[in-house]
Amino acid sequence: MLTPEENDLLCRVEGNAPMGQLMRRHWIPALMSEELVTDGKPVRVKLLGEELVAFRNSEGKVGLLDEFCPHRGPSLAYGRNEQCGLRCLYHGWKFDIEGNVVEMPSEPVGTPMKEKTKIKSYPTAEAGGFVWAYMGPAAEKIAFQRPPFSPNDSTQVSITKVKVPCNWAQIQEGQIDSAHSSSLHSSDMVPARVESAGATSTNWTRPSTDKAPRMISQVTPYGFRYVALRRPIKNAQTHDYARITVYVAPFISLIPPNSSYNVASVVVPADDTSTWFYFISWGGTDTVGTDEWRAFNHLVKGVDIDEHYNSRRTMDNDFGQDRDAMASGNFTGIKGIPNQDIAMWVSMGKIADRSRDTLGASDIAVVEFRRLMVEAVKQFRDGADAAIGTAEPRVPQIEIASYQGIVSKGTDWLTLGTQATEQAILNNMAKAAS
Repeated sequence: MLTPEENDLLCRVEGNAPMGQLMRRHWIPALMSEELVTDGKPVRVKLLGEELVAFRNSEGKVGLLDEFCPHRGPSLAYGRNEQCGLRCLYHGWKFDIEGNVVEMPSEPVGTPMKEKTKIKSYPTAEAGGFVWAYMGPAAEKIAFQRPPFSPNDSTQVSITKVKVPCNWAQIQEGQIDSAHSSSLHSSDMVPARVESAGATSTNWTRPSTDKAPRMISQVTPYGFRYVALRRPIKNAQTHDYARITVYVAPFISLIPPNSSYNVASVVVPADDTSTWFYFISWGGTDTVGTDEWRAFNHLVKGVDIDEHYNSRRTMDNDFGQDRDAMASGNFTGIKGIPNQDIAMWVSMGKIADRSRDTLGASDIAVVEFRRLMVEAVKQFRDGADAAIGTAEPRVPQIEIASYQGIVSKGTDWLTLGTQATEQAILNNMAKAAS
């Protein structure tokens, strides 16, 4: 349970809201790289309440600018993307990816206005199928790191994207909530007598029927990780089925993998009441391809979502829920794991009222998320700490991983999925706390 004041601190991201300012100290996943074509159509991007426009110039480099021309304010989304710049249609002013005016044809030759005028621009980088932007103060810019789901350029990354009409925090809580999968996704995550979680073209399998996991969390420099321990179908007296979820604040969750590929999500606020949600499969040669991944999740552009990534499943049409399918055994009657989640998130309201929650033992990760992020944003707001995840010691993001597997009872779950750097940092944190 949070007070209304704490809920605002957690949820609000626009303008000078402390959470939005905290997020600006990180590299933000702005949009998918595939959305931008060299010298192609500019793309509107809304992040933290700001209206921006992205374009890929003639050299393949990405610019992220204020959407509106500083001359008279028309949208640059209609502009001409040509010869390494974005040209406003109104009077022909042209801007490079750094926001400099490179041409001002409506003004006299040699006008000093050209050097004095600049449009707001943000630095960008590309990795893992995303364009990332740094929107904070230049003096506080941290070095860009590859994300956990793309340790190198050869990593196969398949991404779905959808815009969700609610606040970011209730989405992020859903991503780090392991308990709900046994109910909400029970028709798509099917118990089976298997040695490890698996994946087919139609569903996922897991070696447990246990719907009430025991949960333990561990704070890390980048956020937290937690284990959900369930009784396995086989050898339940001697073994546990462990699923470790990792939250890399403030945007990324690493979901327990299956035998074919890893799973992650990225949650980025467009504004206070709408959010960009990305669901990702990644890994080696067995990773599902992009088209197949989007079909599996029922998030195909032109079928399930429109050209602006708005879902065609909405509150008005009950998210396409099929009550006949439910009567035949499908738990939700909603196709696609993300769509089942979206129905729950959106039905909570634009911004969930956390003062009304009744939390239980299965909500340990949700409680940890709220405690962690409310405390982090208070410390950041008050100048006591840097933005969470930006201070030393830092675990390289490409070394951060989730985990799933059947393990002997009593196994030290803190070591599962971790590499040497993180283990050493966690050991030092434990010693300092004792």
